[in-house]
Amino acid sequence: MQSCEISSDSTDDPLSSALHRKRQPRIVVIGAGLAGLVTTKTLLERGFTNVTVLEASDRIGGRVQSIQHGKTTLELGATWIHGANGNPIYHLAEDNGLLEHTTEEERSVGRISLYTKNGVAHYQTNNGKRIPKDLVEEFSDLYNEVYELTQEFFQNGKPVGAESQNSVGIFTRDVVRKKIMLDPYDSESTKKLKLSMLQQYLKVESCESSSPSMDEVSLSEFGEWTEIPGAHHVIPAGFIKIVEILAQDIPSRVLRFSKPVRRIHWNCSSHDTEEIVDQVDHNQDQRPSHSPVCVECEDGLPLDKSQAIQKLGISTTDKIFLEFAEPFWSPECNSIQFVWEDDAQLERQAYPEELWYRKICSFDVLYPPERYGHMLSGWICGEEALRMERCDDETVAEICTELLRQFTGNQNIPKPRRILRSSWGSNPYIRGSYSFTQVGSSGRDVEKLAEPLPYIKNTKAPPLQVLFAGEATHRKYYSTTHGALLSGQREANRLIELYQYSFGEETTKPNV
Repeated sequence: MQSCEISSDSTDDPLSSALHRKRQPRIVVIGAGLAGLVTTKTLLERGFTNVTVLEASDRIGGRVQSIQHGKTTLELGATWIHGANGNPIYHLAEDNGLLEHTTEEERSVGRISLYTKNGVAHYQTNNGKRIPKDLVEEFSDLYNEVYELTQEFFQNGKPVGAESQNSVGIFTRDVVRKKIMLDPYDSESTKKLKLSMLQQYLKVESCESSSPSMDEVSLSEFGEWTEIPGAHHVIPAGFIKIVEILAQDIPSRVLRFSKPVRRIHWNCSSHDTEEIVDQVDHNQDQRPSHSPVCVECEDGLPLDKSQAIQKLGISTTDKIFLEFAEPFWSPECNSIQFVWEDDAQLERQAYPEELWYRKICSFDVLYPPERYGHMLSGWICGEEALRMERCDDETVAEICTELLRQFTGNQNIPKPRRILRSSWGSNPYIRGSYSFTQVGSSGRDVEKLAEPLPYIKNTKAPPLQVLFAGEATHRKYYSTTHGALLSGQREANRLIELYQYSFGEETTKPNV
């Protein structure tokens, strides 16, 4: 978002001039996702009238995208309210009656489970065999034990050994493998199965982190992400209802769609500021070839800001929805987990382009069937997700059907009658699903990304010209919708405090 003053007076400090006259600041919010909408809503509620939202696409919501599919709603983007106690998204949903029809099975999501219900995950090998439930539970206990160890590096200030390369994936793979191989009671075949399950668990973890692989996630920072207590919830009518609630009081004149921003000028004099809002280019041929959307600052971003952007990670997690006329899975099955036995000794979870489908970690059963019909939701992340996005629906449906036949051993599984999938990686205005703390980055980079320009130490420049919001700017709640919402409130409050302080008025923080 950008704060600037438009004044007809000739002055090199239009902000100070406007404040002196108690004139309204002109504020441009770039993006109508959760962060942008809550910023706009908060500013409008506090009396700011000269606010414009520039949205590159033709819709609101950003990475929230609910699709009506027959009589039900499917989420291509954000799906869950992660935690209830003090979560502003939860309270918005609860206060507006969005959770009244949420079933008991949709009220809790386990950590290594992308959907859940009262049922059993079927871990199937590529040889069509189901791994016994007791063996799965035994391995899960071992994995969770090591997962707890990954939290200690940040939470307890535990030093990171050089052998881990500061990577969650490398550390986890090394520790779990050692524990498996040293178990005197397991046969060699059982050990191989557990090693294969380890790879599958890391794929699921990558989808949850939206990282290409857990090898790229920082071990020293992994424990900083904070989980809000309480159950996780699905909104039956669609997560887009949260977006609509935030947008309902924003006048249509404020929202401007199909306005991709090409350039942001800052630290400029008053005769430049008239052009600051509408640096929008509809001519694709004139954009830089390496990026369809270019945010180009006149004076260039400060080096530490650029470095923070480069160091923090974002990747793609995609969903593949398959609808069947009848279920081929048993009533107690809540998911089909793909365990490739020949992945047991894999050192790096990256596959050749033609084998992109091996990164699909699972297909979850959507419940209740009364709402969703007979629907499976598959998960894939990283470069392999981008390769999936380049395939057509028919190809993806055929490949997924063959995988399901192979892993279940049921050659009679029909092709799905409908397929729907996300494509966040190839969306020119998004280019990924959500952020993660990459090896080599830290929470300090998140804070640096969130810091407004120009920096406070630059006392000669007008304050708060360019502000930054979005889930990637929230140190504890990055990758979540509540992180996005809270970051938008944070930046609105910066502006409210600045201008109300300048006007000599008392400042209170708004509630959303």
